[in-house]
Amino acid sequence: MTTKPKIIVLDDDPTGSQTVHSCLLLTRWDLETLRLGLADDSPIFFILTNTRALTPEQAAAVTREVCHNLKSAIEVEGIEDFLVVSRSDSTLRGHYPVETDVIAQEVGPFDAHFLVPAFFEGGRVTRQSVHYLIIEDIPTPVHQTEFARDSVFGYHYSYLPDYVEEKTKSRIKAEQVERFLLEDIRQGSLERLQKLSGNQCGVVDGETQADLDKFAADILAAAAQGKRFLFRSAASILTSLANLGIQPVAAEDMAQYVREGKPGAVIVGSHVKKTTQQLEQLLPESGIVGVEVEVADLLDESKAQRAELLARILETVRNIHTAGKTPVVYTSREELVFEDVQQRLEFGAAVSALLMDIVRGLPADIGFLISKGGITSNDVLSTGLSLRAARLLGQIIPGCSVVRTSNDHPQFPNLPVVLFPGNVGDAKALVTTYQRLSRGGDGERGRWGERERGR
Repeated sequence: MTTKPKIIVLDDDPTGSQTVHSCLLLTRWDLETLRLGLADDSPIFFILTNTRALTPEQAAAVTREVCHNLKSAIEVEGIEDFLVVSRSDSTLRGHYPVETDVIAQEVGPFDAHFLVPAFFEGGRVTRQSVHYLIIEDIPTPVHQTEFARDSVFGYHYSYLPDYVEEKTKSRIKAEQVERFLLEDIRQGSLERLQKLSGNQCGVVDGETQADLDKFAADILAAAAQGKRFLFRSAASILTSLANLGIQPVAAEDMAQYVREGKPGAVIVGSHVKKTTQQLEQLLPESGIVGVEVEVADLLDESKAQRAELLARILETVRNIHTAGKTPVVYTSREELVFEDVQQRLEFGAAVSALLMDIVRGLPADIGFLISKGGITSNDVLSTGLSLRAARLLGQIIPGCSVVRTSNDHPQFPNLPVVLFPGNVGDAKALVTTYQRLSRGGDGERGRWGERERGR
């Protein structure tokens, strides 16, 4: 009997687990914490590096540190077969090839690395090596979307071989990239995979989950024969590689995780267009009270002014909670302009630091927490809640994971936390998530849920 390789995911924000369940998310990467992930029963675990919030140099340093410790942990645990995934954004934003280069140096060599950006729950598909975002039922090449104009991670090509050439500064030429097209994948790729060597770059199509299931089966077969592979991917290939089946509690039944049926809290850091649309739908909901944080105020505020702002927000939040409602703390929606990338990243860190102080100051008896935005969600887990590890319960809507804190958490034991990426879901997705957590099953939770929806 062939054992499946351990799937080790370095996730550049904590939303890459958005298609799997029942596994560990690690927010630290010391040797003992990594051993927890390697020894866990699940075939997959995630290391949340948050590198998308860092400069390229910082991202490389963090990735190197993770991989150095990971190599030691793999040796200690006696793991022989493993796949490494550098999970990143399905709209091609992130530190490629910085992270895959470091991973290859530290835990390689690999026979190939594959770009697999398809993310079906988010409407991202790849055909003929062109990556599309489906917008209002129309497949739009991603270089024509707002994501390609990102001030940190912008790019000019949806055709993945050209994207690779652009991002590697022509170190890997477009014509050198191996293309795994839909017809190739559906016919079977095992023989071709067996011939790859020297960390060959490959780009992989995907139109349905069945496509990636087929490709993953061939990958696992090649890995069982000794081939070593690295991935730069979105979340959907992880579904196929891990093959976990149905999550234990259905999405529409996740209110059973809410603590004592109490109202929760929502923290919104992401400012992409989709998040703004979803926020606009949520704020008029019964039981919701918005609390806007004017981020421009942080540009030149003194420590005393910041402390005063924090105290004012927390008092407002407490009053809303006491009234039996759910506060939605959100950053102001305008995007500020900065002189350079470094300034933007530093300001982002300052905004996140304030939001994490707000998380730490939330009422201890909130029933649930929704974190909106990838980087925001990472900071909520690692800084706001100071978690070393969290168990992933599953998804509450497609692409949005729910984790739960441990029963011995000093402030928020057994708290369900939704990790909601900025660019996932339709306009009502945030409303749907809130309603599912506010909808009780029986007893107090049921009565509270009914009352808050005004039925």
